[in-house]
Amino acid sequence: MNDTPGWTSPGSAPSDGHDGSGVPRPASPGDANGSAQWSKEQPPAGQWQAPTAPGAAAPPQAPARAQSGGGWNAPPPYGHWGPPPAAKPGVVPLRPMTLGDILDGAATTMRRYWQTVLAISLGVAVVAQLADILSIRFLASEPVPLDPDATPAEALAQSVDSLKSALVQSGPSYIIMIGAGVLCSALLTVVMSRAVLGRPITLGEAWRDARPRLLQLLGITFLVIALSAAIMLVGVLPGLLLGGSAGDGLAFVGGFCAFVAVVWLTIALSLASPALMLERQGVVKAMKRSMKLVQGSWWRIFGITLLTNVMVAVFSMLVAVPFLILATLASGSGLDAFMDGSVAETGWTFLIVVGIGGVITSALTYPLTSGVTVLLYIDQRIRREALDLELARAAGLPGYGG
Repeated sequence: MNDTPGWTSPGSAPSDGHDGSGVPRPASPGDANGSAQWSKEQPPAGQWQAPTAPGAAAPPQAPARAQSGGGWNAPPPYGHWGPPPAAKPGVVPLRPMTLGDILDGAATTMRRYWQTVLAISLGVAVVAQLADILSIRFLASEPVPLDPDATPAEALAQSVDSLKSALVQSGPSYIIMIGAGVLCSALLTVVMSRAVLGRPITLGEAWRDARPRLLQLLGITFLVIALSAAIMLVGVLPGLLLGGSAGDGLAFVGGFCAFVAVVWLTIALSLASPALMLERQGVVKAMKRSMKLVQGSWWRIFGITLLTNVMVAVFSMLVAVPFLILATLASGSGLDAFMDGSVAETGWTFLIVVGIGGVITSALTYPLTSGVTVLLYIDQRIRREALDLELARAAGLPGYGG
């Protein structure tokens, strides 16, 4: 039996369950038997021909050249054929994608469906930045000082107090921003699934299709965060308990190993969200599905994800620095205060101007990161399960069945 999920884009008809693994591909356009029909031209006149044995039939002669306008029109060289170009009903070609295909597909979706994409990303960005501003304005407190000469037990207690202070200050804002990111990711995943098929979608349709999966998607997000935090704690806790220079060294080594493990886990589970949204699976099954799709392609997915995050970070910095300087000037502080870090960062003017820059950055980077993640998921399924055939059928392309 075949249990590989087909293409179940939200709002589209369910697939027939073909996975493409070992199953003959459907007939190409213009070929009822499923095999491409290629025509081979005769070699051009004047090309060397192998001699024939006595009594053997003479090889077919090349068509006579026709003179026209003083030039010779010869048929194309023998063997000039190639596979037909991949179908492209939407923003990406239906074949294994390159890095350029993935980035171009995400950018094309932003341009082609900008009204829906901007409505989603801008609305989410405004809510997230507003929560961040209120959190900093009303919950900010002085950081807990750490005593470098404290005993291991005292150092652990100070670290716990510092963590509590940070959670009180930024916890509510962080939770709201995570929820906003999950909402944006869910809606943009639906938009991208339609964009691949070349079908437009409204904000209301995206919300209707994404709403049933929001709690599960939120569960995946918090589960990944909890697993990452637990791994980091296990890595650094022995060194913190030991204390001293030996404890510091152990904490560094343990923290580095834990960080590597967290990066591996994050990439391995990076396709869980689109798997949950587009295959309509549960939380645990979506996480297992992601690990299966990433297996054997971890470094490729890591490289594309890292490059995307670097691009987002550079763009965010280019937007944030001018707004940060403008906020410093608008709050009454001089550039000297900005350079030495003595700006009052909890004033309303400063926070609002910086928040505007944050809204612009988030509204433009949310669609890029979400689009790259969804296209990586689609690309992995095309490479492993011939999802391109399911997508071609779902897009209604001729020659791919109903």
